Amino acid sequence: MSRRTLPSLQYLAMQSLLSNQALAISALEDLPVLLFPLLFVEVYARAHTEMLKALVQAWPFPCLPLGDLAESPDLETFKALLDGLDLLLAKKERPSRWKLQVLDLRNEHPNIWIQGYPSMAQISYPDVLTDKPTESCGSMMTEEQPLMVIRDLTIKDGAQNALQAYLLQWARQRQERVQLCSRKLRILYGSIYKIQKALRVVRLDSIQELLVSNFPCQELLKTFVPYLGHMKNLHILNFSKMCGSFFTSSSRNGWCSCKFGAQLGQLQHLQELYVHDVCFHYEQPPSILRMLTSLKTLSLSSCLLSEAHLRFLFQCPCTKQLKHLRLRSLSTVCFSLETLLDLLHGVVGTLETLALEDLAFTDVQLSAILPALSQCSQLRFFSFYGNHISMAALKILLCHTAQMGHLRRGLYPAPLESYYPQNQWPWDIHPERFAQVLAVLAQTLRDMGPSHKVQICTKFSHYLNKYRFCTLESNGSWLLTEEHLSGLSTLSL
Repeated sequence: MSRRTLPSLQYLAMQSLLSNQALAISALEDLPVLLFPLLFVEVYARAHTEMLKALVQAWPFPCLPLGDLAESPDLETFKALLDGLDLLLAKKERPSRWKLQVLDLRNEHPNIWIQGYPSMAQISYPDVLTDKPTESCGSMMTEEQPLMVIRDLTIKDGAQNALQAYLLQWARQRQERVQLCSRKLRILYGSIYKIQKALRVVRLDSIQELLVSNFPCQELLKTFVPYLGHMKNLHILNFSKMCGSFFTSSSRNGWCSCKFGAQLGQLQHLQELYVHDVCFHYEQPPSILRMLTSLKTLSLSSCLLSEAHLRFLFQCPCTKQLKHLRLRSLSTVCFSLETLLDLLHGVVGTLETLALEDLAFTDVQLSAILPALSQCSQLRFFSFYGNHISMAALKILLCHTAQMGHLRRGLYPAPLESYYPQNQWPWDIHPERFAQVLAVLAQTLRDMGPSHKVQICTKFSHYLNKYRFCTLESNGSWLLTEEHLSGLSTLSL
């Protein structure tokens, strides 16, 4: 916060208070509310622990957005802040001015500390719970309304974040008076004990986005599954890197898959499902998808799926209103094109994003899906990179997408004519050949006049999460850039 932007009298009053901490602490009861944000920033920066404890107890706003400060607190400063909350929670009669309901440790309110009092007073109650505090709770905290602490959490093996570890321990010892909420929870491998210990502290219905990855054994998954059904407000589920013995042919793994599906059936708010690098039972439909309600986003990548899996999935009610669909790095040997066409025909009126990436489609498969693609009247983003099509097929595809009025961005593969001819797999671009291809495409696109951004992908790596592409500029030239691969919910249109 720039001191030059503040009235000099306010600044001088604050400096006078900080020069005598005992005086400052005694004066908090009568301190003007508009000075609290500025005073907190100064006390926090100087790590005046005793003053920080007192300031937290007298905080006059419903929310303390600690996560929005420029620097994360060191552990000792954070402990002092929680000590202040302990002192307050221990009091039978709380200060009349105290209104604090939420300690927010996320970075959710940019520039809130620079804007100061007016913005601080207008922070609305965080959207981490469906059930908000009622008017009957009043402006102050009551015994029936615990203090809410919000932080996005990551559970993993190895070295832990010291601040998170201390917070979990602190909240565990005060569960009757403190609710620990986590809108985003990531479980990146971990012991059964560590996962259970964390999940027993977190208010599960506060979790809206969940990433589960790298579970090393079936016992760990069986331990986690019962908690999933209590995440009633879950909107996004990302389930990745579960290859091996999870959903393969044994009956006990089939049991685990069914239990997982039953828990998913209780997630009535689930809208986005991402499944990456997961093996399912070969002969049965994936039980984890059987009980789902209507999805808006579905992403399947690097999964071992059969024809029966996809036919079952694409006929499920949960896929009938899709807005965003990504199929990436799936073996087309395992399913027929007719199965995919059945899905596309069912969502042509709702689909806004379609990504058919690295599926080894050839001219024949592209020709088969073009009629369904042309009917996707709401499509805004189309990605087809990683497929093996000729220059002639690419021109036909561009001709179709140029007529799609809502399309804003298209990501296409470099045609086969762009690569070294001796390579069995066309991964290495031939510079001269590709230059000729771009020249022809530039003229073709000038004649077509598409309204969407046209990009030609020349190289990609899902492992590194990067791809390289050429974008046609307004002056007719091509710009080569490299970017991270976007998730369906963060695509730049």
